[in-house]
Amino acid sequence: MSKYDVVIIGSGLGGLLCGTILSKEGKSVCILEKHHQLGGNLQTFKRDGKIFDTGFHYVGGLNEGQNLHQYFKYFGLTGKLRLERLDLNSFDKIGFKGKEYSFAQGFDRFVEILTNDFPSEKNALIAYKKKIKEVCNHFPLYNLKPVHDLSSEQKYLEQSIGSFLNSVTSNKTLQNVLAGNNLLYAGTPDKSSLAMHALIANSFIDGGTYRFVDGSSQLADQLVNIIEQNGGVLRKNSEAVNFTIENDKIKSVQLKNGEQIEGGRFISAINPHATLQMVNSDLIRKSYRERINELEETISSFILFVSFKPDSFKYLKSNYYHFNEDTVWTISSYNPEKWPQNYMFLTPPSGNSNEFAETATAITYMKYEEVQQWENTKSGNRGADYEEFKKQKAEKLIEQVELNHPGFKKSIHKYYTSSPLTYRDYTGTRNGSLYGIVHDCNNLLKTTIPAKTKIPNLLFTGQNINLHGALGVTVGSVMTCSEILGMEYLIQKMNHA
Repeated sequence: MSKYDVVIIGSGLGGLLCGTILSKEGKSVCILEKHHQLGGNLQTFKRDGKIFDTGFHYVGGLNEGQNLHQYFKYFGLTGKLRLERLDLNSFDKIGFKGKEYSFAQGFDRFVEILTNDFPSEKNALIAYKKKIKEVCNHFPLYNLKPVHDLSSEQKYLEQSIGSFLNSVTSNKTLQNVLAGNNLLYAGTPDKSSLAMHALIANSFIDGGTYRFVDGSSQLADQLVNIIEQNGGVLRKNSEAVNFTIENDKIKSVQLKNGEQIEGGRFISAINPHATLQMVNSDLIRKSYRERINELEETISSFILFVSFKPDSFKYLKSNYYHFNEDTVWTISSYNPEKWPQNYMFLTPPSGNSNEFAETATAITYMKYEEVQQWENTKSGNRGADYEEFKKQKAEKLIEQVELNHPGFKKSIHKYYTSSPLTYRDYTGTRNGSLYGIVHDCNNLLKTTIPAKTKIPNLLFTGQNINLHGALGVTVGSVMTCSEILGMEYLIQKMNHA
């Protein structure tokens, strides 16, 4: 039986980052992945000879002196990733009520450009900028400082983003525009916290906003290399099914093939609900299990992956968010009859592309219930009715994109689609959930899952524990690993990398 200091279940970004930190700090690490490919949402796939991202499209905070840059420096990633910076004056464009609004990199420029569209709202935009910065200053790990208590974060986690935007401006259009990229966190105005919005918005607006050239799997590949160089072991096709408990601690994890992997500590980077199904211990109370099982999951998505004819569609250095409704909070008013009510559209960079894009991706919300009738089928063998369902949805989404990007439709060489079932099967998320559990600012205690569990050598990590996105999962991984290495020690090492 193999034995390691730390066994990590799941090789998404959270699992890989924990593996990187712990192996760098001298721990023997084993990461178990049930699929044939490592990386979770960092996975890419090839179709028509072109690379497509599964779910990781752009990232902020990567300029020198910024938070994610410093974290990446500690991990050993600096200079190893192929990146392309998004448009400085318009990294995101919000299409709302027949107009386009641009988000610029750099807060002063951000305020200046939006003031051109909202001349009477300059003071509101300045107030927005100040509050975003204020919120971020109260989250220590976001600024690579050790956490001593959580009281400074509390009030921002308990205020809804909707109430905050109402307090800043009475201009409903500006409120909607400022929340226009809420697809990044499946935002709802009454449940999503000011903190969630602020931490995500700041990481992009503050600058250093980039896309991965030829896909985000390069980030997974680099982390895998670093873990292996540090003596860590990564195992694909190794599904964890059960924990063996001895003296109120986990002794080993059993794989589907019957093999036992022994460890001193265990980190679950998969859904907490799935983790608890593997734990047979009275230490996990029935009330806790029920609370985790009943937590609402964020909505899923339908994704259109397009391969273009050569030199037919211009490369866009901005991400485009479009809304057909009179609100950007389409998740709250989701209606299959009006589908698609919103979408995000982007052209990922390729090492081969110049002024023309090779591919495009369009993402819109879709509820799991719409594909539930096929939930017991396997990918690639779901039947003709499922394929027809996806075809009809794809054609609707193509028509929507064409309205805002004329020439898109005739530029398509081939297209591919994914539904909530595809996302469920690729990433292991419950019901194809985009971002794991819904964090509800009105019920913070119930919807917050700490890294520590009642089993002393079992920890959680990943997007369910903190925030989603590269920075959120990075901060969550640091929180998890600090339970093993010590917070002060780990933050000092990261700051002096």
